Parts: sequence; C-alpha cells; structure tokens
Amino acid sequence: MSTPEDRGRYSDRYLALMGLAPKRIPHWEHWSCPDAETYLTGIDYYEHPRQCRLRLRELYPQLELPIPESDEPIPRPDAAAEGHIEDEEGRRRVRWGDGTTWHWDWGRSFRDAEEALSFSPLANADFTHMPVVESRDYSDEGKLYEEYRARFPAEWGDEPPDGSTAMVGFYNTMFMWPLLTFGWRLFLEICLDERFARIMDEFAEINRRVFRVFARLPVRFVVCHDDIVTARGPVCSPAWMRRYIFPRYEEFWGMLRAAGKRVIFMADGCLDAYVEDIFSCGASGIVTEPYTDFRRVAQRHPDCVLAGEGDNRILMRNDPEEIERMVRQMVQTAQMAAGYFMCIGNHIPWNTPPAAVKLYLDLSAELARR
Repeated sequence: MSTPEDRGRYSDRYLALMGLAPKRIPHWEHWSCPDAETYLTGIDYYEHPRQCRLRLRELYPQLELPIPESDEPIPRPDAAAEGHIEDEEGRRRVRWGDGTTWHWDWGRSFRDAEEALSFSPLANADFTHMPVVESRDYSDEGKLYEEYRARFPAEWGDEPPDGSTAMVGFYNTMFMWPLLTFGWRLFLEICLDERFARIMDEFAEINRRVFRVFARLPVRFVVCHDDIVTARGPVCSPAWMRRYIFPRYEEFWGMLRAAGKRVIFMADGCLDAYVEDIFSCGASGIVTEPYTDFRRVAQRHPDCVLAGEGDNRILMRNDPEEIERMVRQMVQTAQMAAGYFMCIGNHIPWNTPPAAVKLYLDLSAELARR
C-alpha cells in the first residue's frame, strides 16, 4: 500500500482508518435528522424510509448510512416531544431522531452505597436483563464469541477481506460499567471507597472475555467507548483514572494490537486532559466532540484517526459564512492528521436546520481533500 496504485485499490474510509491520508477526506457522522433527509432527497423520510435512504446514498454516498430493509411508513414523532413528555412516574422524554429519548435512570435497582459495594459483577455475569447498554450474558466466553462472530460472514474465516472497513465496538470499555450499573449518584459516592477496587477488578475480568473475543473476530478495527469526561473535562482525577481505568485500557488494547487490530477510542466531551494517556495505552485514534483541541491532537499525532471537530452549534445558527469557515478549518486540521474524518462531533440532531446540513455536506464534498 505504499504506492498510488496500491492506494487506488482501497476506499477513502479504509485509508483513513489506517492513517494513510486519502486524497478525499471521508465522513464519520453521528446522524439523527430525518427532516434533513427529506429536504436533501425530496422523499418523505417517514412515508418512504427505504426510498429516502437509497436516494440519500446516491446523493451523498460518503455518509454510508444504513438502508432500511422495508419501505413501510414510520410513525411520526409526537409533536409534544419537541418540548417533553412525562410518563406515569414523572420521568421526562424528549425528541430524538425519529422517536424519543429513553431514560438514563441507571442504578435504580440499588438502594444505597452499601448495597452497591456488595454487588459482584462476576457472580451476576449474565447482564441480559440489567440495563447497562451492553446487556448480554458474559458468563460463557465461548457463547459470547459465537454471538459476536454471527455478525460477520462465515466465509470470512478468521480474517477480514482485504480493505474491509468492518468493525466491532464496545460501549462499556471500563468507565461505563460502574456508571451504568450503579448510576451517577451512587458511582460518585462509592468510587473512592477502597471496596470499590474489588468491583472494578471483576468488571475487568468480564472485559477480558470481551476483548479476547474481539481479538478473534474477522475485523481490523475496534471502537472502544467510555465517557471519561464531560464538556468541561475529567469526571475523575488523573490519579483515579491511572489506578482503575488506563491500566485496563493498556491491557485490553494490547490484546487487540497483538491480533493485528487498530483501536479507536470514542468519548463525549473535552478529552484534552487524557489524550496522551489514551494514545499511550495503545489507541490509534480518537472520536470525540469539538470541545477537544483537535489541532493539538493532530500536531502531536499526525498518523492518528481523528473525528468530531465539527460543531452542531454552528449548524444550528445556520449562518452560511460561519459554516464555510468551520468546514475550511476542519480541512486544515485534516492536513495534519492522516486519519482525519469530517464529523460533527456533537451530533446532527433532529432539529438541525436542513439547509445548514446540506451546506455542510456540499462544502465538504467540494473542499474536503488533501
């Protein structure tokens, strides 16, 4: 793959994931804006979801959005959700994509800190019925492998086809496990208790099974998600992270790298405080939000995968000149990062002005190149 002829055999997306600076800069979008799809295609997203996506793929193939199997109409969201809807318990839901949000009421089953600290992840390794996002049975590694392997064609064997961009991801890389199991309040209440170490050791053992499975899968790319920061920076101190989180990243990602896989770390928020830790642990790239200093990351890690610099707050203002400045700035950053992706890092939600989305995509098509 060192010659132009070799590069011509591979997609821009694959070259970027490998940190090989394709001439065309691909997209990695967090997409959830049905009205923009209708606006871009002239086909009602809700009346003809499959036809709409097929047309969108013709117009903007760089988005690589999935195509619904059915063209059955999709119910339109309740207009009340544009404010909020309350259920019988007073919990609120708001509009999200073509539906509404769910409840981040994690940890409701735990009454207090003592009950949380007595919990054993390994003794309860079947998380099928516990809402932790990655709600599956981790008690049998063999069955876990079969579950993940079924996602990929049998004929691939143990290796992906040459140039494949197939990937696998895991939401609970380490930090999310206690956060989702116990909820924010209990997690923050118990995370400094020395008894918390045993819980994290057990979550780490569950994840060893997961990452041993991933090391065997016919994929070259693994996305590891953990929301270790907020928009303002770290949740927990560097000392805490270097005790409970980063050593596990280094171990798990070492398994993947030994199997020839590239790790891409994903997190919401401002990652500035932990960027160097993440790369030191073995990540090949970062997908995050525009609160992070992308120029600094690109300058220090010129071969990395990097996505998320685009800002939906700019799209929301729908100022053409401001949108163009944003796109040009993203393209400038891409000259410094060989694995750069055009990406609105804080999402393209349902209420983004469709005209702003179109301008962003059209300017990217025109300008996003090396």
